Amino acid sequence: MVHPCIQTIHQEHASISSILSSIIAMLQRGPRGDEENFFETLRAMLFYLDEFPARQHHPKETEFLFRPLRGKSEALAEVIDDLELQHVREENAIRDLQQRLLAWEYFGEARRHDFEDEARKYIHFYHEHMRLEETVVIPEARKLLSDAEWKVLDDAFASNSHPLAPTVQDEPAFRKLFTRIVMTAPDPIGLGHGRGAGHGQ
Repeated sequence: MVHPCIQTIHQEHASISSILSSIIAMLQRGPRGDEENFFETLRAMLFYLDEFPARQHHPKETEFLFRPLRGKSEALAEVIDDLELQHVREENAIRDLQQRLLAWEYFGEARRHDFEDEARKYIHFYHEHMRLEETVVIPEARKLLSDAEWKVLDDAFASNSHPLAPTVQDEPAFRKLFTRIVMTAPDPIGLGHGRGAGHGQ
């Protein structure tokens, strides 16, 4: 059976992965003489990673996916404990990255490698986190959750039809953020049409 919430989680993970891959592409390309747009685009991507997962994705996973599974398997409960700690670590890490990016922007090249090293660690950490959810937690959920629990989970994620098309009350602000990222970031999330894309440089 195909559960809408699982499709949504996969879509959200794919979108987050695209942002992460675009950050790597941004780092490989560098400012290329257009520091203002380069840093603005990175700030927008980091803000998205802070805002969307912390406020919508992680809380719903914790409340509606992890919580009902915790009591059904002792071994899975240990995995869930680790994932919930990782949610906290991720939220702290992204805010630390935002600070390190500002240090690079305002203090120059001396702070560049500090940001780049931590960004790569964060991206690896986040990919492993999502892999664990998709290869361990979701398959176990398919075996262990009841129809009633799936209904609650589907309803909880229904408002997140796509992470870059969020709830109505947040739509204008998120669309502005999304537009900024798409117009300036490189593949796979962006079109790279902005001045920060580095075309023709």
